[in-house]
Parts: sequence; structure tokens; C-alpha cells
Amino acid sequence: MSDKRLIYFADPMCSWCWGFSPTIVRVVERYGSEIPVEPILGGLRAGNTQVLDQKGKDYIRDHWEHVHKASGQPFDFSFFDRDDFIYDTEPACRAVVTMRRLAPDRAMDFLALLHRSFYAEGKDISQAETLAELARELGIDGDEFSQAFESEEAKDETQGDFAVTHQAQIPGFPTLIAGTGEGVLTAITTGYQSWDVIESGIETWLGQKS
Repeated sequence: MSDKRLIYFADPMCSWCWGFSPTIVRVVERYGSEIPVEPILGGLRAGNTQVLDQKGKDYIRDHWEHVHKASGQPFDFSFFDRDDFIYDTEPACRAVVTMRRLAPDRAMDFLALLHRSFYAEGKDISQAETLAELARELGIDGDEFSQAFESEEAKDETQGDFAVTHQAQIPGFPTLIAGTGEGVLTAITTGYQSWDVIESGIETWLGQKS
């Protein structure tokens, strides 16, 4: 199955991706030893410079409550007590790209860690210091991570991910695409789905390609 791959379009600060996190983790556990799962970072709110106002908080809270109800995933709603938060997802996306550069086999684990840290634990993953601390949890030297994170190569590669997402016309996150060495792509999901749906989709794809 070396020519097969699963491409996961996501953003560390996308609530539906957090809802989907247990499922994509299960995908990696079930299929990852034979089929690489490659994260592509979407840049949901990359480059945003505006402080999140009350209208924005109400909008996001509504999404979080919806995701919680649909997925059962926990949320730390004390996030909405912050007065100066800028919802810029570029640093968190770049952090996953940095991990992908330093330790490709840990990139998906790092994405899951960022999701949990932001949504369930209330950590500010838009901050470089926090991202380096979380990288240490996966055994990566914090100084090495910080240096790589600030590099032009990591910044350029992150923008490259955003461009791929845009060019592929990904309709939303999470999106899971199956591909082969011949370039044939099959959409497994273009939004939140349960494990049963995802497993069925992957198994159907594997049956078609065997």
C-alpha cells in the first residue's frame, strides 16, 4: 500500500476539527502503519489582527456548543472571558508544519495535542512560547523547535499549505482525502463525521483500489 496516502486538511484552531480529533486519531492508529496520514494546514483565520469582540465571541461560542453537542468533546468556555485575544491561526498552523519538518511521524500527534490544549485546557496556542512548551511534551527540544518555528522555511511552507488548500478548493475543515501514486483522489469526508462513517469510507476506498 506504499502508493496510498490519506491527506488531512485541518486547522489547530478549528472547533469541528477538535470534534473530529478522536476519529482522526483512530484513523492514524488503525491505518497509519500502512497508509501515511499527511496533515495539510488550512489557515482558517491566518493573519487575523483584530481583537475578538463580543459579536465574534458569541459567534464562536455558538459553534463550540454545537460541536460539543455533536461530538461530546470537552470545551473550556473560560476562553470567552479574555478581553484581548486575537484569533490568528497562522502560528498554530506553522507549529504543526514545524513539527512536520522536524519529526514527521509526530505531526499528527502534535495536531491532536494542540487541539486538546486550546479547546479543553484553555491554553493560548497562538503564542510561540506555548507552542514550544507543547513541542517539549512530544520530546522535541524547545530551543530547536523555536528556531525552526521562526525560520523563513517554516513560514514559507505554511503559506504553501494554505495555497494548496485554496487551490484544492477545500470547502471546510476537517476534510479527509484518500489518494494514490497515480494522483487519483477520493473524498472520505468534507466535514465532521463519526468513526463508523469514516471507517466505512476508507474501507470502501481500499476495496476499490486493491
